[in-house]
Amino acid sequence: MNPYYNQNYTREEINRILYKIKKCIDNNRFTIALNQNRQENINFINEYNIRSDRQKSILLQIKPEDFCHSLQNTKPGYEYEVLYVFVPQVQLFHADGKEETVDVYTKFNVIDLPGGIRTVVISFHKRNKPVEYLFR
Repeated sequence: MNPYYNQNYTREEINRILYKIKKCIDNNRFTIALNQNRQENINFINEYNIRSDRQKSILLQIKPEDFCHSLQNTKPGYEYEVLYVFVPQVQLFHADGKEETVDVYTKFNVIDLPGGIRTVVISFHKRNKPVEYLFR
């Protein structure tokens, strides 16, 4: 496993992190990164025609068992941020109607702001590298 990946968490700690993430999603205090640096997210959403209500549903179904690791953000100016990676398995449909079980790689940034917590879903795409689950 990558030495920058941290799996030093208890199930209770992951439950607390996931609670914060899901609270943000429930309250529409989240965004999925869809800028030019996140083409993989855009392609994934388009390939499976995942509308915003389905995106939200997928994110709200994530369980502690889907947790893989956290890592420090390496983007200059954001090194203080901790990013959390979860990879749930989700049933999705291609445009041709063919159903597929997909490992969805999700990476979250939980941001504490004076007005409350927000979360940014930095990654939301098909898993493209091996992962190790902490609780499986």
